Amino acid sequence: MDLGIKGRRALVCASSKGLGRGCAEALAAEGVHVTMTARGGDVLAAAAADIRKAYPGVEVTEVVGDITTVEGREAALKAAGQIDILINNAGGPPPGDFRNWTRDDWIKAIDANMLTPIELIKATVDGMMERKFGRIVNITSAAVKAPIDVLGLSNGARSGLTGFIAGLSRKTVRANVTINGLLPGPFYTDRLKGVAAGQVKATGLSVDEILAKRAAENPSGRFGHPDEFGQACAWLCGAKSGFITGQNIVLDGGAFPGTM
Repeated sequence: MDLGIKGRRALVCASSKGLGRGCAEALAAEGVHVTMTARGGDVLAAAAADIRKAYPGVEVTEVVGDITTVEGREAALKAAGQIDILINNAGGPPPGDFRNWTRDDWIKAIDANMLTPIELIKATVDGMMERKFGRIVNITSAAVKAPIDVLGLSNGARSGLTGFIAGLSRKTVRANVTINGLLPGPFYTDRLKGVAAGQVKATGLSVDEILAKRAAENPSGRFGHPDEFGQACAWLCGAKSGFITGQNIVLDGGAFPGTM
């Protein structure tokens, strides 16, 4: 299906691997020129090279830096130019017990998972509205709907972003600029493996055992693949998706048991 976004330009944050890379690849497959960011230059260069090889008609720009910093955001915005599609993504804070978290831990989580997306939206949304096209997707977490006890920092910061977007997204849609959240559940990424590693001591199980148990407990019997997530992201960025805004779409294999 042609999503009608060939030739558009996208900034995809934290896209050297995992869900971000899945989004960058899916957008490139639609003919979207992508600017990719990551802190690790070697991994980012390899990912960008793969996408260039697969989609030779697409411009792929690499920006090495930390998107959660002012300098990282400025570099990414400068390299991307006129942005039609913004995919906000940043690594989540570590798991743990809230009793051990300091104010600095909370500020760091809020900076990365709430304020960074807001700053990037602030830098791009007015231009999108003037041009009468824009798609903003915030990669958050299924924990926004069903909090995970050991991910309290993420629960709090990402829920704050979700609440902010609920209001803003109703103001931009008249100009054909949508803002939505994609809420991943258990996708097989480094993040998933990191959370499992943090549970080894408490459970007495190995990382592999924890992952196998968690996959078996999912209604689908497996973890999601970043390619699946990327396809959902690309569709939400499509030209015909302009009537969807302010929504938080869970991709979790059916793990969330609610009806709304």
